[in-house]
Parts: sequence; structure tokens; C-alpha cells
Amino acid sequence: MEVLPLVALVAGCAVVAGAARRTPVPAPLLLVAVGLVAAYVPGVPEYGLDPHVVLPLLLPPLLYTAAVDSSYLDLRANLRPVALLSVGYVLFATLAVGYAAYLVVPGLSLPVALVLGAVVAPPDAVAATAIARKLGLPNRITTILQGESLVNDATAITAYKVALAAAVGASAGWTGGIAEFLLASVGGVGMGLLLMVPIHVLRRRLRDSLLQNTLSLLIPFVAYAAAERVHASGVLAVVVVALYLGHHNWQVDFATRLQEEAVWKVVAFILESVVFALIGLQLPVVLKGLGEYEGMAAAGYALAVFAVVVAARFAWVFPATFLPRVLSRRIREREPETNWKAPVIVGWAGMRGVVSLAIAFSVPISVPHRNLILFLTFTTVIGTLVVQGLTLPPLIRLLRLPPRDTHADTLAEAQAQSEASRAAEERLTELLAAPANALPPPLADRLRTVLERRRNAVWERLGEVNAVTGESADEVYRRLAGEMIAAEREVFVSLRDARRIDDEMLRALLRRLDLEEAAAYREESA
Repeated sequence: MEVLPLVALVAGCAVVAGAARRTPVPAPLLLVAVGLVAAYVPGVPEYGLDPHVVLPLLLPPLLYTAAVDSSYLDLRANLRPVALLSVGYVLFATLAVGYAAYLVVPGLSLPVALVLGAVVAPPDAVAATAIARKLGLPNRITTILQGESLVNDATAITAYKVALAAAVGASAGWTGGIAEFLLASVGGVGMGLLLMVPIHVLRRRLRDSLLQNTLSLLIPFVAYAAAERVHASGVLAVVVVALYLGHHNWQVDFATRLQEEAVWKVVAFILESVVFALIGLQLPVVLKGLGEYEGMAAAGYALAVFAVVVAARFAWVFPATFLPRVLSRRIREREPETNWKAPVIVGWAGMRGVVSLAIAFSVPISVPHRNLILFLTFTTVIGTLVVQGLTLPPLIRLLRLPPRDTHADTLAEAQAQSEASRAAEERLTELLAAPANALPPPLADRLRTVLERRRNAVWERLGEVNAVTGESADEVYRRLAGEMIAAEREVFVSLRDARRIDDEMLRALLRRLDLEEAAAYREESA
């Protein structure tokens, strides 16, 4: 692809994603809709979705960012529901959709139908994470959806390979299929376990934050390629490595963490935006190859497959939620009580995405009904994103799910900060007692003031608000600190313009102010 169309694609996606932040519509849905419209705008080039680009180049960094930001402890606590969805449901959906397509579409063989089932089986990692983050779902539901989306691609890709081998006559039977599934899953996890510790040790030993961030950008590709090299699951390798690094991220120096967070936010924003726009832009490519299935027949097949995809998820989610609790007393005691509302949300949150389309485009041309598989995959992806994505927010409001308890979160944060500040104060007293650490009283008092400010900031968010502005004391402090820093910044710039300091000194002074401003302002969630 030429450079200009690629730049135009990225720039356009950034504009649409930025505009979506000012609307109640989640960015993925708006990007898909704009992509569908733009596909038929004169002058817009044809953006083909190359599976050799999406799977090894786009999927690893997207999975990596989602996994690094996930909680290993929360995922471990919800391992049973996550495994039932990411493995059990994907295999069930493969069989259910495949058999339904075999019955509905004349002339479609069962192996080819199972190829279609595997292609549309996995809910999309990016869609689940983006929409869950936008809607502010309860913690446990968000954890389950994110955990499912991290692993289900590996299950679907392996199931697809087994079904494809049967469709082209290269199958080794059920035994061979099970062996291939075990090799991919165990091998992927094993490769991740093999790589995670050496990578973490290397990250800690690198002293240059630029080198550390360069390594960070390479990690998902290295893990994916190493696992695929031995015919294991690259997806699982990336997820295992990312979960380990995210869990131990506190051991890396602060400069690396600050830079890494900023770098990956930009990477994730660009890739997520481009991925969803590319889904909509595939419409002309898909319709061009539909051939003999044009007309009402194709529309009927699309509706049937979409209905089965939605129904199969509910058919799996409800028994998987309640049946283990009925059969096992240990599960009832260990896991929190639930009602019918949570599985309704989980069942309706099964949006499909770019991974399904990428797998569909990778189906060999020699496979019968390939164009129909591509069309049905496209309509299922669009249908789930638009129908389920648009109705999920009102459904959540209708069910009145309990919102995240922000007061309890703030209280827990304040208590944790108090314990940490107490330990820091004891350590400071111990250090100042040594002659080697002697400080003038004003500097020692400044250390104690900073510590006290950090300890009180969270508690102030629980206190009364300003009667005039509605701000907490912490918010007023941050606003005033920002105004003071802005005044200093203007003076530095005016001194540079008057040639009293040079640009190099200006950059050093501004960086110092930036760090102080970052310390004064706690991070706001995007």
C-alpha cells in the first residue's frame, strides 16, 4: 500500500475516534459506521484486510496492551468462568454455528461449515475491552469479559486449523485434532512461561528508559513469533508474558513506567481505531466476491448465522453460570452470589471483530464456498458490533446493575496510602538520624510536607466540597498548583524570547515543571 492512503487512514481514524469521545456512542461503533460509509466515497482507496498483517502485526500488540492492564489476581480469582467462556464457549459456538450453517445453506459440507463456525466463534478482545471500559461495568463482569477475550482467539484459531484440515482433506481425525489443540495451548503457555522471566530480568537491567521502551514494543512480536515458530499458540504466549510483566511492573524504574504507559496508550489508540475502521472498509471487498449467493438468499443465511451466534452464547452462558454452583458447594462458598442480570450482560456482550475477519480472509481460495464464509463472517461482525454494541448501554441501564462503588474504592486507596506513608515516615526518620544523610531543616521539612500532602490528598476527596465550585480540597489544590506552574512557564518562555536563556535551558526548566505538574495532578481515566 502507498504511504499517503495509509497516513490518511490513520489520520481519519484518529479524528473519528477523538470525536467519539464527545458522544455517547462507543468509538468502535462509530469507526465501523464511518468505515462502511467511506468505503463507497469516491476517491477512497480499497483497503484490503491482509491476514498476514493482522494476525502477526496487529493482534500481538493489542493483546499485549489488554493483558498488561489486566489484573492477574482478578483473573486467577475468576479462572473458572473465564476458562468456560474462552475455551468451552468457543468450541461450543464452533459446533453450534457450524452445524446450523450446514443445515441452512444448501451444498455446504459439514467440515466447511465448521470452518465458518470457528471463524465467527471468538468475541473480539478489542471490542470487549473498549466497550466495557466505556460503560463502567461492575468489576467482576469486566474481568470475565477481558479474560475471555485474551484467550479465546487462541482457541478459535486452533479450532479453525483443525476444521480447515478436515475441509481440504488433510485431517488426521479427532485424535489428531485434539493433539493439535493441546500442542497449541500447552505450547503457547509453555513458551510464555519460558520467555517471561528472562524478558523481565532484561527490562530491569537496562538502565536507559529509551532502550527499555524499545524492548517493550518488541516483546509482543517476539513472544508471538517464537510460539508460532514451534507451531504453538502465539496468542497465549503473548498473554502469559504480558500478565507476568504487568504483575511485576512495579519493579521497573519510574521513568520507564511513565514513558511506557504513554507510548502504549498512543499505540493502542491508533491500532484500535484503525482495526475498527478497517472492518467497515471491507464491505466492497466482501460483496465483490459474493458471486452466486447474491440476493435474498445471502441475506437469509446472514440473518440465520447471526441469530445462531447470539442464541448460542446465551445457551452456553446461563448453564455455565448457574450449573456449577448447583453441583458444587465449594464454588458456591468461594464465588460471590450472582443473579440472572450478570449472565444477560455477558451473553449480550459477545461482539465479534477484526480477528474473525482476518481468519476468514486467510481461508484458502481452494476451499469451497470461501466467498460465502467471508460474507457471513462480515455480516456477523457488523451485526454484533452494531446491534449488540448499540443496545448494550441501554440494556445495562434497564437492568440497573450496581455501579462501581467509588466511595469504597477511594476509602481503600486512602487506607493504603496511609499505611505506605507511615512506613515512609519511619524510614525517613531512620535515614535522617544517620550523619551521612544530614539535611538542613527546611529540606527535611520539605520531605515531610510532600509525604503529608500525599497522605492527605486521598482523604480530602472523601471530605466536603467547595460550596462555590463543587470541588474537593484536593481538586482545588491541584487547580491552584496548575495555575502557579502555568505562570512560571510563561515567564520561562518570555525569558527565552528575550534571549536571556536559550532553548536548551528552556527545555530543562519546562521538563522540571512538567514533572511537578504530573506530581500535583493525579491521573484522570481516559
